[in-house]
Amino acid sequence: MAAIARGSVREVRVSDVEAAGLAKADAGPFLAALRSAVGGGDAAAAWAAVVAAGVLRPDHPHALHQLVYYSVYAGWDSAQRGPPPYWFPSAIDCKQTNLGRVMEENGPKLLGASYKDPISSFGLFHKFAVENQEVYWKIVLKELSIKFVKDPTSILDASDQSKKGGTWFPGAVLNIAECCLLPWPSQNRTDDSTAIVWRDEGFDDYPVNRISLKELRTQVMTVANALDTMFQKGDRIAIDMPMTCDAVIIYLAVILGGFVVVSIADSFAPQEIGTRMRAAKAKAIFTQDFIIRGGKKFPLYSCVMKGTSCKAIVIPATGDCLGVTLRSGDMSWTDFLSRAAGRSSMYSPVYQSADALINILFSSGTTGESKAIPWTQLCPIRCGADTWANLDVRPKDIGCLPTNLGWVMGPIQLFSCFLNGATLALYHGSPLGRGFCKFVQVDAHVSALGSVPSLVKSWKAGNHTKGLDWTKIRVLATTGEASDIDDNLWLSSRTCYKPIVECCGGTELASSFIQGSLLQPQVFGAFSGASMSTGFVILDEQGNPYPDDLPCSGEVGLFPLYFGATDRLLNADHDKVYFDGMPIYRGRQLRRHGDIIQRTVGGYYVVQGRADDTMNLGGIKTSSVEIERVCNGADEGLLETAAVSVKPSGGGPEQLAILTVLKDRSAPYDANLLKRKFQRAIQRNLNPLFKVSYVKVVPEFPRTASNKLLRRVLRDQLKQELANRSKL
Repeated sequence: MAAIARGSVREVRVSDVEAAGLAKADAGPFLAALRSAVGGGDAAAAWAAVVAAGVLRPDHPHALHQLVYYSVYAGWDSAQRGPPPYWFPSAIDCKQTNLGRVMEENGPKLLGASYKDPISSFGLFHKFAVENQEVYWKIVLKELSIKFVKDPTSILDASDQSKKGGTWFPGAVLNIAECCLLPWPSQNRTDDSTAIVWRDEGFDDYPVNRISLKELRTQVMTVANALDTMFQKGDRIAIDMPMTCDAVIIYLAVILGGFVVVSIADSFAPQEIGTRMRAAKAKAIFTQDFIIRGGKKFPLYSCVMKGTSCKAIVIPATGDCLGVTLRSGDMSWTDFLSRAAGRSSMYSPVYQSADALINILFSSGTTGESKAIPWTQLCPIRCGADTWANLDVRPKDIGCLPTNLGWVMGPIQLFSCFLNGATLALYHGSPLGRGFCKFVQVDAHVSALGSVPSLVKSWKAGNHTKGLDWTKIRVLATTGEASDIDDNLWLSSRTCYKPIVECCGGTELASSFIQGSLLQPQVFGAFSGASMSTGFVILDEQGNPYPDDLPCSGEVGLFPLYFGATDRLLNADHDKVYFDGMPIYRGRQLRRHGDIIQRTVGGYYVVQGRADDTMNLGGIKTSSVEIERVCNGADEGLLETAAVSVKPSGGGPEQLAILTVLKDRSAPYDANLLKRKFQRAIQRNLNPLFKVSYVKVVPEFPRTASNKLLRRVLRDQLKQELANRSKL
């Protein structure tokens, strides 16, 4: 049920409330409470008052939340005021956030009389952090559990112009896995603290499993000892399995022992596994016999066998016994662990320089061949710092994000929890259903929940949080693809309107370059600014930067002194990929990221897709994401849309094609009717000159294993289809 918004919240009637799903007996009192809360302020003040008064509850129908939110902001002029805010930082609570606390301690001496408070001085402090990275990172390092065996001689050495990203933490020696495993008094982290809480799918009515920091450290050292009996320091060892407790132990053990993790997503076909094993020069691979997800069993070891001849160490998905027969040379998890028998139960970490390689990850491949991206010991520090500053993850928090160690968010989630003294929550199974939603709050008591938009869409469509209490969640985060405003309205409403921190970055950055912040008002589907210490400009078509305060749209150019970003690739020319062709700004060449972003009135940012997804329609440049946002709301029966442009086989201007997936795959549809609806939505909300040339309903969209939409695949498929038609 979707509610029809009124022209103002003051125009909402009892019949509207009933139509939105509230019982007749409750509709009158609800409307009275709504009108009392709204008062006489403007739309933003009215919405803030509605949320503060608790007029809307998580158990209210989503249609009621829609009715109120969209009616409150019905007269909001986004062109003049920017996107409407739904969450506002508290003048009191802001000083308890990680960043607010540090600003209160350091702001007066760093900014002088200009410093007022964490909210009003946030912009000044962010600018200071960009321009004085040495000072900022010295402050942040004290907040994370980073133990240097040898301190760096400086934070940043930018004297060598040939090193476009500078040299960070020169002279520093550490083991970043050890930093995750030690008690840390300032974080109140002891050996008895819970390091990981997890549950296996199908055991939703059983108590969750827990492992203490001491138990985790012991198990990691056992695996590291076993690794030493089989491999040489520096060997590259792959992990291709779900992000389970065992996978986390293996990941940390490989790094603790001075080896290098090769991250491979568990959804890859054999050919993709083989490509990554060869590119990384991996010596062995940890995997599972099967994947258990959604009540179904999927083969994994057989895929690994077909993809690589390297030694496989195989872990049972359930129980203690493998459900497969191993090929000659491969080894069971039990036999592997037995190699540590007789060795000391303690383990001496391998200490290395800050720029030592610890992990090889692969880009999602949305724009072509996947890049082999090396992570150094600097990258986890950036992960932990961004989460500390922007998501405000604190000691004793419980963080959960359904992901995989084969993708960047797996290591980011791992290090973000452990370096901040938080507990890592893992659900061994599908995160799409009610079992995961129950685990999040009822059992694991997650306080910081991350997601991707497709997950939120699934939870919302299935109403999987019904009867569950998510109000103890303190902060939400989303990443991976463009967010849907109404889906985020639903998600935030489940938690009594806690903030959703939008995150956009890249594997090669080990972080997000734009994010939300708990020191700024938040809007649905947009970012409130650059991540801490990150600087960037938006470039026009000639490569010239727009003024920082001007609403605009263009390709982003990152300031190159970016802590945690790569300085090399294993299978491509790093300079060619990230720097060639980028303009010089303030004496340094900007770093390419590839995103087209829009800066709105009010200083928010919206990602409009990759530079590769930009299309030229009638001489006007636009992005796929911009069109999809409009088309997604054209019909209630749509699950999602994808916009691509194709050139006719006979030549001529690009033509717009809209592909869509229906909520009910078996429902009848009229393609011509959908085409008219898309055309009307685009003309009304985007540009009347854009013409929809093709519409096609498909069962699903091609995606990377990290769930990113592969528009280039859709574009190629459509080109082939149109070419075949022209031959008939």
